[in-house]
Amino acid sequence: MTNPYLKSPAFLLALLLFGVYSSAQKKNADFNIHIKKTEETFTIDGKGDEATWQTAEPANDFFMVLPMDDRKATQPSEVKMAYDDKHLYLLATFFKTPGNTYVVESLRRDFSFGGNDNFLLFMDPFNNQTTGFSFGANAYGAQWDGTMSNGGSVDLNWDSKWVSEVQNYEDKWVVEMAIPFKSIRYEKGVKEWSINFSRLDISTNEKSSWTPIPRQFPTASLAFTGNMIWDNPPPDQGLNYSLIPYVLGTVGDSSIDGITYDNDFKVGGDVKLGLSSSLNLDLTINPDFSQVDVDRQVANLTRFELFFPERRQFFLENADLFSSFGYETIRPFFSRRIGLGVPIIAGARVSGNLNRNLRLGLMDMQTEKVDETGLPSQNFAVLSLQQKVFSRSNIGLMFVNKESMDYDALADSLKTTYKKFNRNLGLEYNLASSDNKYTGKMFMLKSFGPESTENGFAQGAHLAYSSRQWNWRVQQEYISKNYVSEVGYVPRNNYIKFNGSAGYLFLPASETVVSHGPTFTGQYFFDPSMHSTDYVSILGYQVNFINRSAFSLDFFNEYVELLAPFDPTNTDQPELATGSRHHWNGVYMEYTSKPKSLFTYTVASRLGRYFSSGYRTNLNAQLGYRFQPYVSLAATLSYNNLDLPSPWYTTDFWLVGSEADITFTNKLFWSNLFQYNEQSRNFSLNSRFQWRYTPASDLFLVFNSNEQLSPLEGKVWSLTLKMTYWFNR
Repeated sequence: MTNPYLKSPAFLLALLLFGVYSSAQKKNADFNIHIKKTEETFTIDGKGDEATWQTAEPANDFFMVLPMDDRKATQPSEVKMAYDDKHLYLLATFFKTPGNTYVVESLRRDFSFGGNDNFLLFMDPFNNQTTGFSFGANAYGAQWDGTMSNGGSVDLNWDSKWVSEVQNYEDKWVVEMAIPFKSIRYEKGVKEWSINFSRLDISTNEKSSWTPIPRQFPTASLAFTGNMIWDNPPPDQGLNYSLIPYVLGTVGDSSIDGITYDNDFKVGGDVKLGLSSSLNLDLTINPDFSQVDVDRQVANLTRFELFFPERRQFFLENADLFSSFGYETIRPFFSRRIGLGVPIIAGARVSGNLNRNLRLGLMDMQTEKVDETGLPSQNFAVLSLQQKVFSRSNIGLMFVNKESMDYDALADSLKTTYKKFNRNLGLEYNLASSDNKYTGKMFMLKSFGPESTENGFAQGAHLAYSSRQWNWRVQQEYISKNYVSEVGYVPRNNYIKFNGSAGYLFLPASETVVSHGPTFTGQYFFDPSMHSTDYVSILGYQVNFINRSAFSLDFFNEYVELLAPFDPTNTDQPELATGSRHHWNGVYMEYTSKPKSLFTYTVASRLGRYFSSGYRTNLNAQLGYRFQPYVSLAATLSYNNLDLPSPWYTTDFWLVGSEADITFTNKLFWSNLFQYNEQSRNFSLNSRFQWRYTPASDLFLVFNSNEQLSPLEGKVWSLTLKMTYWFNR
């Protein structure tokens, strides 16, 4: 089928704007910090008493970003940098009003930005204003690190090998860092990197930045970086490789039918090899992910599969090359499809920059066959290329291939269950204007399979605008009936979708309210003949307070024509018929408390009609209390009451989660997560002890338990002891 929306006026207008707003000079090009080489031996202790720091050029006189971006910061900050043949060094001093207390949640690594007094460094070694690295610390020394993509997104699942220390005083706190050059990627011979520094001081509710940044953008936005100018190009990394072996032992048992659990002993690991200063080869053999954070459960009252993010370390460096193609609900590649209940034998990945403007991602993974189900061994291959154009935009190409090995030897009955192959080819354009006000995307995807019923097409485009007071977005999607992405995340197909949003903020001169204003959001689905199948329109109002608390109120109008039978309770009760139509209204309210308090909370409620002229009452609460900096307690409560006619009558269920995060030091952690989901009849417990005995090397002790509740029966548990070590050269 030919997609008529490729020639629509809205699509052509977006294409025009993509070209008009893509090329201009860097916004903060006049902000420079000069960095010089030192021969001094550093002790990373947070004291900054080395002679180098007495002569290093400071970056100071920060600008306020929030609550208002038209003035200098009231809390002084100063950052200095230096380097030697192996490390990039940083010393940052943050002065505060005597008597103001430090605010931190815990010593947990990769802390929540908004809940901690913190400092963050953002580096863009390729000066492309879209990718980079972030390092930081909170006021008690917890570390933060991540990779940056899409002009300002930070992926905190990435960990690297570096050291830092923090010292606290009555009138200031000081952080000192040493980042090995081998831990980051950069272009050889370049003497200028894009860089910025960000500080959050919760006691004064002030977020500040070395360079001026409009308040509607995060301080991580690479469009507003200054420059770090080297006296000589940073040193050549030379031979750069890391060996990260692991050894583990597991004991466990299962009383659930169909699930067996054998005691296990495993050895495996990863290899990282720097092919150049900006391109990396990752290898994994017999990988294990037993120490990864478990998924947070949610109550599911939707008609579609839920999305849970990737948390496995091997898939995370330069993850945006593989995972950001398309939209959140049109992903041609989703790495969690690999190794889903199936052992991974080995994998390889090449990722990074071929030059300043061209990025490469190449991945190949091999899984084992599963004799119990007849699933054949499968190979997953992904190619991603990203070419920068204009000042901050790029063109991307992606190819995804899933191939079943020895397919012809399968029994005919299994060939109807498992396909020989599934392939996706995609092309996209990502817009990011130089001032970051305009962003956008347009993409096309084509799927290929053994049958013509698997050769489909998907396409999408959007354009968004954000200023201090106005923001809007228009978007269009189309997915054909035959589009198939077995390695992607595409919860529905055979639709045309239009959605958009608009909002305005008033910025009063008030000592209580920072901003407030109305919002509108709408999304509208049609079948290919332009028959309306479902929509939701939301009119709301939001208020943001000076103490960083917030309140919002939304009124929604929703319509659904079911395209398949659906149980409105998602608890295996009778289903509504295909083609039945349902229309309802309701209200949603939410309040988030100020983060400065030891006790924090978010409360929300959804009230209104529901399927089949019923009613739905939903109450949610997220509660937290901290004994800073060592203990952080949290609880999640969600209650749903569905009042429906016969045969459902009244259905109600709870989702309860409680978390105890104990951080003895910034290297010794014990986290515990308990979850009870009445909807899925499941009780789970995850307890994980972690000792980071040397940078990037860990000892884990992990206990997992999942119990099925009545009328289901059974329990599975495991206890794993795992040790990893990072050998660097």
